Amino acid sequence: MSNIPYSLCDKDRDTLRADCENCFGLCCVALPFAASADFAVDKDGGTPCTNLQTDFRCCIHKDLREKGFRGCAVYECFGAGQKVSQATFDGRDWKDNPETAKKMFAVFPIMQQLHEMLWYLTEALSRKATVSIHDDLNQALDKTEQLTLLSPVALLDLDIPAHRADINKLLIRTSELVRAEAIQQQKNPPKRRRTIGRGADLMGANLRKADLSGANLRGALMIAADLREADLKYSDLIGADFRDANLSGADLTGSIFLTQDQLNAAKGNSRTKLPPELKHPAHWHR
Repeated sequence: MSNIPYSLCDKDRDTLRADCENCFGLCCVALPFAASADFAVDKDGGTPCTNLQTDFRCCIHKDLREKGFRGCAVYECFGAGQKVSQATFDGRDWKDNPETAKKMFAVFPIMQQLHEMLWYLTEALSRKATVSIHDDLNQALDKTEQLTLLSPVALLDLDIPAHRADINKLLIRTSELVRAEAIQQQKNPPKRRRTIGRGADLMGANLRKADLSGANLRGALMIAADLREADLKYSDLIGADFRDANLSGADLTGSIFLTQDQLNAAKGNSRTKLPPELKHPAHWHR
């Protein structure tokens, strides 16, 4: 990792990972869901899930998939839950402070988006290829972090789409720089490569052993795609939908903007190669 002056980049991204022990079960209350393949029942936003216990723990956490709550097993808040619980609302939970509950539930998804942006910016700064834009990335990271420290009222007034659009420009530039450098470093660049671009519809596609290294797969629909032993090194995977995609034996080392929730939604095995900051989901080994 290159030398990065900003404090968040010097940590192991711990503050940008869910810490359920320090959260008031916000994802189990604030967010709505509908009965589907991902959720066994309907639930309105602001209504506690029936599986949420009084200590803010899930009573079926170890069996979410088996009980029909795969969507919960996939979800990642990027540390927004503990930030809202312990910082924004100073450790005051929604059960003992019902007058602030509605505001807390409204703030949570806003914080989740800000923390997701922090995750991407932190990764962008860790790439040697982005040295030329480190100043811009650091400024964006600092601004985003400052936004997460705003009061509940100020957070609710934020124009999140506008801020995300500004951040996205830097993430696109990051992708271009990293993928270009990766291609230049290849000793024997493939003469033929399947051409797949941003937002591609690859649902159920047979991409086994496909060379997708350095590809722009931003927002690609890869639901149930066969990606066994595929080469996805240095590919841009931001927003790619990997639900039920088979990544067994695939190589995702060096891939850009891959997140844990994307992996949680996919299938894989111990031979799947991942970036060091991510881990093999437990269900891959069952």
